[in-house]
Amino acid sequence: MKRITSLFLALFAGAAFSGAAVAQESGTLKKIRDTGVIKIGHRDASIPFSYLDEKQRPIGYGVDICLKIADAVQAQLKMPNLKVEFVPVTSQTRIPILTGGNIDLECGSTTNSIERQKQVAFAPTYFMTGTKIIVKKNSGIKGYDDLKGKTVVITQGTTNERAMKAYNDEKKLGINFIPAKDHAESFLAVETGRAVAFPMDDILLFGLRASARNPDDYVILGEFLSDDPYGIMMRRDDAEFKKLVDDTVIGLYKSGEINKIYTKWFQSKIPPRGINLNFPMSDALKQAIKNPNDTGVGACGKMKC
Repeated sequence: MKRITSLFLALFAGAAFSGAAVAQESGTLKKIRDTGVIKIGHRDASIPFSYLDEKQRPIGYGVDICLKIADAVQAQLKMPNLKVEFVPVTSQTRIPILTGGNIDLECGSTTNSIERQKQVAFAPTYFMTGTKIIVKKNSGIKGYDDLKGKTVVITQGTTNERAMKAYNDEKKLGINFIPAKDHAESFLAVETGRAVAFPMDDILLFGLRASARNPDDYVILGEFLSDDPYGIMMRRDDAEFKKLVDDTVIGLYKSGEINKIYTKWFQSKIPPRGINLNFPMSDALKQAIKNPNDTGVGACGKMKC
């Protein structure tokens, strides 16, 4: 009987250990271990968060932070040869590609909203912005209400699209909206006169203006139509991976390293043309870094969207 009991206990302990091992190796970390690759979703024109340099390599503020996360994954899994693979995404494709398992992190300019939290998880806020519009200086547009009856281009799948359309509905402006697949295409519509305005997060508009052939031809207008805290996206219901990501981002905040990364991308010359956005860290972002567990989730802020 003692032998049977001992055997049973040994088998039970082995099963429990095996179960624990499986649990520990589940989700994103198991996928990364099995494939030897961490896949990072990037944008091609979200300056300075995630965009392409002159050699078509993904670079930016968000990309740098995601590479820090990749380093943490490499250390935790003890995989010195872990490969980082970049996968292009757009405003429309970023969530389906993430939830479908084709990327493990999305490192662009994505707003952490209540609606999106139903589909994905977010790391602590790493930028705070909001919707404004960019127009040509000679357009005669001085504010949102001047868009009445005009054509406005929107990047599909963005919180800015919802905020602008909500404002249009509230004010009954009768705006004619035309869609674009990404921010570069949207700005081109303003540049070529197909649209008089492009609503987008103010920092992205500053980046687009700074990259234009004639930056002085454009002006960024309006109060914030929405409050948009950016966060790195990952899949939901993966507590182990989320903890690693959150701990890495919070570690950058506590060490002060985030200030160096911010200065590199917002207050220094950046590729490919050596532009300097001269965009000091806002009080809202400083507060988010000081209190990283307060997500500051955006729900299109001032507008219902």
